[in-house]
Amino acid sequence: MRSFNLYSTIRLASLAFVLTILAGCASDRWGFPYTTGVQQGNWVTSGQVRLLSAGMTPEQVRFALGSPTLTSIFRANQWVYPYFYQSPSGKTEERNLTVYFENGVLAKWQGQELPEVQPFQIAKEEVFISQQEAKKVKLEQERMGTAAEAGILLTPGISIEPSIGVSSDPSAAPDEPDETPAQLN
Repeated sequence: MRSFNLYSTIRLASLAFVLTILAGCASDRWGFPYTTGVQQGNWVTSGQVRLLSAGMTPEQVRFALGSPTLTSIFRANQWVYPYFYQSPSGKTEERNLTVYFENGVLAKWQGQELPEVQPFQIAKEEVFISQQEAKKVKLEQERMGTAAEAGILLTPGISIEPSIGVSSDPSAAPDEPDETPAQLN
């Protein structure tokens, strides 16, 4: 009978533990499967900027663009609307819009090119597109299933249109239809 060696067992378990820890540390994700995007600032669209016109009061500008993220006590006549987004993959997107006031009214504004729609509108459009694609896939699967039931082998992306005037009678001549087509009124 083999003797139980406690020292060898502890050594083997310790080695397995250390190797498991080192394997986990080799990952750049540190075991976290999901990271969320970081969004900061104001999402201002080009439609909102089109509402601006010289001579507007600060209240009107606030109504059109929302409250500014940055205002300075040293530059009370300047409002900054920054936007920053870092996706989970690390890709960043930055924009700034600055509005300037003179004598209590809007004088000018400047900034980078702005998006046309809000993020929820982009997401809604992407969902709509993915729903359309899902319908196309379902239709293609149904078509492939119907063709398989009929014993027809179809290649995806190739459509077969039914031939007009082809007889279903195997003894009929190739160009001879089963019945004469009826005249449409």
